[in-house]
Amino acid sequence: MLKSGSTAAALASVLLAKAAFAAVPPPPAVLPPVLPWSGKSEKLIAAAGDPWITPAEAADFETSPRYEEVRAWLDRLDKVSPLVTVETFGKTAEGRDLLMVRASKGGANKPVVLVQAGIHSGEIDGKDAGLMLLRDIALRGKDGLLDKVDFVFVPILNIDGHEHSSPWNFLHVRGPASRGIEGNARDVNLNRDYSKLDTPEIRAMVALLRRLDPVLYIDCHVSGGFDMQYDVTYTYAGWGKYARHRATADWLEQRFGPTVQSALESAGHIPTIYPSPVDTRAPEKGIRYSPEGPRYSTGYGDFISVPTVLVENHMLKPYRQRVLGTYVLLEAALKLAAQDAGKIAQAKAADRATRPQGLLTRWKPAEAPIGWVEKFKGVAFDTYRSAATGRMEQRWTGRRVSLRMPIVGQDAVETVALPKAWLIPAAQAEAVEKLRLHGIAFETVSAARTLTVDEVRLHDVKLAKAHDGRIPLEARFEHVRAEREIPAGTIRVPSDQPLGLLAAALLEPESQDSFLAWGLFPEVLSAPAGTEDFVIAPILDARLTDDAELRAEFQAKLAAEPEFAADPKARIAWLSARLPYRDPFSGLYPVKREL
Repeated sequence: MLKSGSTAAALASVLLAKAAFAAVPPPPAVLPPVLPWSGKSEKLIAAAGDPWITPAEAADFETSPRYEEVRAWLDRLDKVSPLVTVETFGKTAEGRDLLMVRASKGGANKPVVLVQAGIHSGEIDGKDAGLMLLRDIALRGKDGLLDKVDFVFVPILNIDGHEHSSPWNFLHVRGPASRGIEGNARDVNLNRDYSKLDTPEIRAMVALLRRLDPVLYIDCHVSGGFDMQYDVTYTYAGWGKYARHRATADWLEQRFGPTVQSALESAGHIPTIYPSPVDTRAPEKGIRYSPEGPRYSTGYGDFISVPTVLVENHMLKPYRQRVLGTYVLLEAALKLAAQDAGKIAQAKAADRATRPQGLLTRWKPAEAPIGWVEKFKGVAFDTYRSAATGRMEQRWTGRRVSLRMPIVGQDAVETVALPKAWLIPAAQAEAVEKLRLHGIAFETVSAARTLTVDEVRLHDVKLAKAHDGRIPLEARFEHVRAEREIPAGTIRVPSDQPLGLLAAALLEPESQDSFLAWGLFPEVLSAPAGTEDFVIAPILDARLTDDAELRAEFQAKLAAEPEFAADPKARIAWLSARLPYRDPFSGLYPVKREL
């Protein structure tokens, strides 16, 4: 049992937190009016003085506990309940232990439901909902949820960001009083890191996914966007329609969605599929459905054939209401996963047996809506001229309205055909290690061989603004078929494997989530080694004399681009790039595609 002084200690912690907030002037109260709400889920809240009241409940959901308080509370629960075990599964960038809680009745090879909270630490609803649910499973008669499944809970994934707490973080989110930041200790957005694996937190989470291979993976967030009546929303990769693997997507759409919708409505909540706005300033433009890449938790789950749910509670609903809605959703998910474990296993196996021949890499909004939401439960707004922005800004009124909103889908722009395999030079150790961490199968070429390959050259390279610890790049790609000797030690990654589509997303240069797009091969941007002008000039003159096609192309460029014509260095670079021998690094993608 909890010691009698623990409730007082929790209260003292709340008071200390409030005193800390007082040292920083709070932001002005500018959020829109709260829509009145009450529901059956309010009965889930522990009574004041309950020895197992969670810190958030004790604070009437005004505050949320810090990492050490969460850890201490879970350790106490671990000590009194044989159903609960607290473990660590890695460390953060600042050296804090990543915590996971396994709630289990034992039994070998039981299906696992994996839930994580706080990947964006200012969106922390899942943490406090999970603590309440764990308490009720361990001590309050809900242990039947564990009869057929284990519940594994990560209360805070972005712990370092969570501890950088301030009332000025996540200003659009109504409560708790102080919130963490979006990025980790390096300001890397963890929910953009599943493909590139730059952070210790996501490397640990991907390792946990491989270890548990859950029947269901839930990632708890809070939305941005516009005001609306819905309080709990959720979605899946590609909103189901554009999923890369169909069987798991069908289970999410046909079983998960209707089940949690019913549970939430019965508990008094107003749920819906997450409405991603086309334009927050103009809700009437509709909501967007589109494919996803493996940088996101949901996209990654789709690529590895694990049913994955993104919970997006509505930012403007009170923290208390959002936490209770998350509790209801998680409890319903555990019940459904237990009931459908066999169906989910079949869906995962079916998806992993598929061998897609292509990878969708570019898309654009469809010209016509793919559907309509006939009675979207919106909120009205008016506008005012802001002295700060100089334009008309929204002011949400709290008045309920019903809207007819289009669903804007996507049309394919580019799909790449997958090769037999990708061939990676042994020197590219970083890329190879990331493939290993993902669990992608590869082999080492034991003896040199000659193969027909597709070589890729980069042209018109553009560097994006730095974000998430990388400087991404875009380019135009030239594919050339050639016979090449592949040296011993080369890493060969076959596309014919369960994770072949994930390998394609990481290694196909056109992929928006490829290692190349994230800037993992900076050497391709290096200029080739030069020589003296008095040496290269007569060589280039001879090439122009001997090659009529090159001469015509060069003369056309001179005529069309006066600045180029007036720049000797640019002329030398352009002609040098067309010499029979090419630099083996500059502008050449190091990964070859085996045809």
